[in-house]
This record gives sequence, structure tokens and C-alpha cells, in this order.
Amino acid sequence: MNPRRILVVDDEKNQREILQLILAGERDEAGSPLYEVKTASAGQDALRLFKNDRFDLVLTDLKMAGMDGIQLLNELSQIDSSTPVILMTAHGSIETVKEALRGGAFDYLEKPLDRAKLLDVIANAVSRMRAVDEEIIGVSDAMNRVKKMIVKVAVSTSTVLIRGESGTGKERIARAMHKASPRANERFQAVNCAAINENLLESELFGHEKGSFTGAHAEKKGLFEIADKGTLFLDEIGEINVSMQAKLLRALQEKEVMHVGGTKPIKVDVRVLAATNRDLESMVKDGRFREDLYYRLNVIPINVPPLRQRRDDIQVLMDYFLTKHGSNAARPMKLSPEAKKMILEYAWPGNVRQLESAIERALLLAEGDEITIEDLPVEIRSAAQSEGAGGFKLPPEGISFEDLERSLIIQAMEQTGWNITRASKLLGLSFRTMQYRLDKFGIKRPSRGKDEPEEEEEESEEMENEEGV
Repeated sequence: MNPRRILVVDDEKNQREILQLILAGERDEAGSPLYEVKTASAGQDALRLFKNDRFDLVLTDLKMAGMDGIQLLNELSQIDSSTPVILMTAHGSIETVKEALRGGAFDYLEKPLDRAKLLDVIANAVSRMRAVDEEIIGVSDAMNRVKKMIVKVAVSTSTVLIRGESGTGKERIARAMHKASPRANERFQAVNCAAINENLLESELFGHEKGSFTGAHAEKKGLFEIADKGTLFLDEIGEINVSMQAKLLRALQEKEVMHVGGTKPIKVDVRVLAATNRDLESMVKDGRFREDLYYRLNVIPINVPPLRQRRDDIQVLMDYFLTKHGSNAARPMKLSPEAKKMILEYAWPGNVRQLESAIERALLLAEGDEITIEDLPVEIRSAAQSEGAGGFKLPPEGISFEDLERSLIIQAMEQTGWNITRASKLLGLSFRTMQYRLDKFGIKRPSRGKDEPEEEEEESEEMENEEGV
């Protein structure tokens, strides 16, 4: 494992040298260095280094001539708000510490520094980084920023809104945040709000009393109670109705829930993470999403970029999925140069989920010890012969998530001759999710000409039956 890169900032030369000596001397079990350290004697020097290099962590003094630690923290946040910053202070008044933490500091240390405490705080930050690295596969600058942001906000109890297209790994982000948090040993509970009937969602989240509605044969705890002391992940948060939004807002504000049919509030201690691929700002303007709930959820926003915008990750994800699913293959497999090139150049409208599905399928279908172009899904092969990136016309910059999703669904349906089963596989979605999206956006197949055959529709039904949908 590569050593973590730390920038030490202090205007006292002796302090810089001592810190560098201590940190550079730390080794792992194999004897390899844990940390690579660079130093700066002033805030401006630190900013220059930070702009031109990559650091996993910044350790800075609070009281310095010229630019102090709080000012440096603010400046660093303007460049990359995701990098954890630890402040050192010999003037550790509680108000100064509070200001530092409010300003986004990861932690603080009081001078004179205690060596054990110093190493413990840094090891804590590094262990959180390791937990995130284990959950999230990615080497691109975009994903490294996301990973560092997770480490930075994992210690908080504030709500987080994770945004990104379908298949980008939003639940992975949520799980990584839980694993890097002080709640890591408690329960992580995920729920897909779009997959539960809106009449049952209140009972699912908040629980119900016996006899409160038809079929309520016994008292039931809700997911808020089940996840008490842990983390609750609300996926597809943009799909809940306005009435349910009001009840969720109250639960977040009051930190308590009430069973359906109950009269007694129940206190809960839950870190709530939410995710959506919807344009919530437009929904707020249209009155489809409560503005107060939006701001309650969007305390800490994390945007997950689509795979086509972080192409450096395709290679490492491809290797990871080959290893992950390789045990299911009859023999060791590798990709032919032509197949690898096709995978690297494809646009992946279904993002990471679609890439994993394509690799898993190819491993199972390949003959011999090499995956060839013929083993890849037909949509990838046909897209390689089409115009544009991966056969999908990329939308203009600034398009909303909702419009982007609608555009990609229409393109997938057109590419597959309006076969829902094939289009859902192309986008890395389940058949049910694809059908839900078509209904949501009101997307319907254009009228056929009188001479156009019906075979495609029949094949779609046959494939649907084979899947047991």
C-alpha cells in the first residue's frame, strides 16, 4: 500500500522537523513507510504546494505569522474541500476549537503535542481512508475527491445527500461513510423508497401498532428504530410523496418517530444518508418536493460523477470485476486487446452497475481462456460501430439529472428497438426499474407503420418470462 501523503505546516522550524521525524519514522508490519511528509513554513507556501501536488491530509499550526491556521483551512477548502485538515494549537480555547470544527477541520491537537495522541489522531484519519478505499474502487481525481470528502464528513452526524445517475454507486458511498464513521460497529440499514408502496412506506420507516390497519397483526418496529445508534440510508428519496415528506421532516428535526396508530413518540439516534438521481431543485420549484426537507437533507452534498466523466476508473473497475467474478468461470480469464479497447471506449450509460454486469456475463459465456469481442453484450458491440461516445449522444453540460435520465432511457430504447428487457440490460437496470422509469417519464414507443413486424415485442415478452419478471 502506498504511503499516505501529509503536508505539515508550522512557522517554527524545530516543530516542523520533529513532526517530520516522527511521521516519517512510522512503518507498517512489512517495514514500509506509512507516511510521506512535506513541510511548509507559512500558509502561503502551503497553498502553493497544495495547488501543485496531492495530499491525503494536512496538519497545520493554528497561530502563525501572516496567514493563521483558520485562514489556511478556509483557503484550502476553496481549492479542495475534501482533504482532511488537523489543527494544532497552543491556545486551545474551546471557542477556537469550535470555530475550527465549524470551519471544516477534521480534528485538532493541543500543544505541546503528545506523540501518542498525534499518531492516534492521524492513524484514525488513515484508518477511515482505508475503510473507504476498501468499499470504493476508483483512482480518478474525481473519485479521490469523493473519497476524501467521505472521510472528512464521516465523523459528523449531519444528514448527507448523495446525488448521481443510476448505477454510479450511491449506496456504496453510503456504506463507505458508515464504515468510516464512529457508528461502524452498529447497523447500516438501507431502504429503496421507490420500491415500497407509498401506503406502506410510513409503516416501513416508522413502524406500526397492532391493529392500526388491515393486516397489522402485531406491533412492528420501523427502520428508524431498527437502525438506532447506526446509519439509515434512504435511496431514491425523490420518489416519496409530499405527505410522507412532511412526516420524514419531522422525524429528522425532532429525532423521534411515532408508530402508525401510536400515540407515544419514540426517540431515535440515527445518522441519515439519502440519495437521488432526480433534480430536487426543479421538484422544489414545481411543488413536488418540500423545500424545508430539501435543505434538511442537503446539509452535506456529495455528487458522484458518472463513469463517462471518470474514464481513468474504467480500467481498475474492469480488473476488479474480473477478479470478483472470475471464481465463477471454469478457467482463468483475461480480456483480448480488442475487447479491452471496446470496454475502455464505451460510454457506459448504466455506469458502474452496467460495467459489472457486462464483465460477469462475459466471464460466464466466454470459451477458452480469453474474453473476446463476441462475448461482450450486443449493445456494446453495436455501439462501437455507432457515432458518438459508445453509441450514446452525450447531453449538453448543465442538463438536470431528470432530463439526462430521460434522454439516456429514450436512446437505450431506440437502440434496442424498444425492447424493454434489452434496454434495461443496456443501462444496467432491472426490468421493473426500467418499466417504472418509462411510466414515470411517460415514455412510449412511437406508433408502428402498418408494415412493421411485431417480432421484437414478442421477443421482449419471451425474455421477460425467462427472467421471471
